[in-house]
Amino acid sequence: MDISTLEYRTAPDPGTEPPSPTTELVVPIADTARYIPSYAHGAEDAGCDLRADIADPITLGPLESAWVGTGVRVALPEGVFALQAPRSGIACNHGITLANAPGVIDPGYRGEVRCKLLNLGGDPYTVQPGERVAQLVIIPFVHARFVPVRELPASSRGEGGYGSTGRL
Repeated sequence: MDISTLEYRTAPDPGTEPPSPTTELVVPIADTARYIPSYAHGAEDAGCDLRADIADPITLGPLESAWVGTGVRVALPEGVFALQAPRSGIACNHGITLANAPGVIDPGYRGEVRCKLLNLGGDPYTVQPGERVAQLVIIPFVHARFVPVRELPASSRGEGGYGSTGRL
């Protein structure tokens, strides 16, 4: 896939309908998946939901983690990758996040997309079969060619790192 051919639209005028996606990306998914990733709000969502493909509930105590399968195996086209991210509802309300958030799924990976859920909350949390546990965002990428140089060009930021711009 040549990502330079993707179409982009500007934001609509206030009071008009939001634009629908201008490019449909067909992603082959193994037909063994019980739960197909889906967008809860259609064109308004950047991420599609991944569901727990588990036979029985899994309870995570505070600071415990567990692998949760989704049953999803995809063949992403060249030029895009999937970013696996926590769902805001269970993350903010219950402290359930992904241990490696965000997770990167490369276009060449063909295994099951699994979620390493981590309970950062103070109470146990039980993941139910079919529960939406993470989201997947499909993103174009480019490869960089790194060129050694004696000195990097100057910038307004310089070597200022974390916290270098202050609090307020």
